[in-house]
Amino acid sequence: MSTQKSHRWPLVIGAAAFALSTVSAWSSASAAPRGGNKDQQFMTEAIQGDLAEIQMGKLAQEKGQGDRVKQFGKMLEEDHSENLQKAQQIADKNGLKKPSEPNAMQERAYRKLSNLPAGKFDASFAGDMVRDHQKDVSKYQKEANSTSDLADFAKQTVPVLQKHLQAAEALTSKK
Repeated sequence: MSTQKSHRWPLVIGAAAFALSTVSAWSSASAAPRGGNKDQQFMTEAIQGDLAEIQMGKLAQEKGQGDRVKQFGKMLEEDHSENLQKAQQIADKNGLKKPSEPNAMQERAYRKLSNLPAGKFDASFAGDMVRDHQKDVSKYQKEANSTSDLADFAKQTVPVLQKHLQAAEALTSKK
């Protein structure tokens, strides 16, 4: 009989461990946002990007020397304001946190551009916008091709970002 009891202990311990791990996993899953960390990271970056582009658009309208730069700034402000509203609604729907300001790197880029002499602003701004939108298009295309809950949002945003990239590239040409 003692051998029968000793064989049961591993089963009892195993069942208890399984129950604990199941409860632990369930409570962690219910506390986490629906989309998980990847969705949270993408949405955080998306919202911060929109906030930064709105600021940059306003700066271009104020500080830009050429009409094309000012028009591009207005387009940035309008398009990213609209996208920001969509992003915030999607974040709410998916239980994701919404940042309220651009990240530190974006703030530094804004300060750098805002401190430039007027004569150097347009070219520097255009170059920054090309690099920024190249990264954004790539990031959104990757998300659009994923199975994430945010893929549709990313698919809808890619054409707008591509339009911005083309317009920024046109600003860098000497036409």
